[in-house]
Amino acid sequence: MVACVEGLGARPVPATVAGAACGAVTNFLLGRYWIYRRGEDAARGQAMRYALVSAASLAWNAAGEHLLADVLHVQYVLSRVITALVVSNAWNYPLQRFFVFGERRSAP
Repeated sequence: MVACVEGLGARPVPATVAGAACGAVTNFLLGRYWIYRRGEDAARGQAMRYALVSAASLAWNAAGEHLLADVLHVQYVLSRVITALVVSNAWNYPLQRFFVFGERRSAP
């Protein structure tokens, strides 16, 4: 995000979206194979659930960045840090742990 703003001259909100997209791919692969060790499960279901959670996360991150940086005029890097901490802990972690990569029960 910072590289997009400082190096490419992008606005903070679109740069947040670009950073979130790159991070989403990396995060999915790390979660699937290393953090939750669910590589044996069907990737398609995980990817679909992950896409839903990530789309909402992207919206939360962009909204937080807009609110803090554009509306309240908080410096954009500080806005990014605050928003990322809130969204990561309140949204991403619980949903990835229990919904995306959680153990699936078979139908009876």
